Amino acid sequence: MISVLFVCLGNICRSPMAEAVLRHKIVQKRLDDKVKVDSAGTGDWHIGKLPHEGTRKLLDSWRISYEGVSARQVNSQDFTDFDYVIAMDDSNVENLRSLPGGEGVDIIKFMDLLPDEILREVPDPYFTGNFDEVYRLIDLGCEVLLDRIVKEKL
Repeated sequence: MISVLFVCLGNICRSPMAEAVLRHKIVQKRLDDKVKVDSAGTGDWHIGKLPHEGTRKLLDSWRISYEGVSARQVNSQDFTDFDYVIAMDDSNVENLRSLPGGEGVDIIKFMDLLPDEILREVPDPYFTGNFDEVYRLIDLGCEVLLDRIVKEKL
């Protein structure tokens, strides 16, 4: 089983959106017996909470389930439990690398999946309110990521 972990700051906007979108794509491609997805935050403010209302509304509008998704904080064990650790921005890459066990781990910055995009970080809609733009980026990036996983691991 190939495993993917998306990481953002609070684990209520970007990373749970990416978790839900990638899960949806995995089911559509009938790979749910081969790839599992989770998300976590580098901060601990929202542990146990559902995704942000803006994330839930957007996912509902696209008929993408977020069932079972709740915020948790990333931990050192995640570096050994997941094949792909994907951070939404530079500060989360730095936060991950500062955790015990995170120094030598290959952490992918999400926007590196989309080299033709001008943005180099996934904007945080908790502050910007622009959930549609974040969804557009996440949808595109998850498609690229899933193709990469199929080529590299399946």
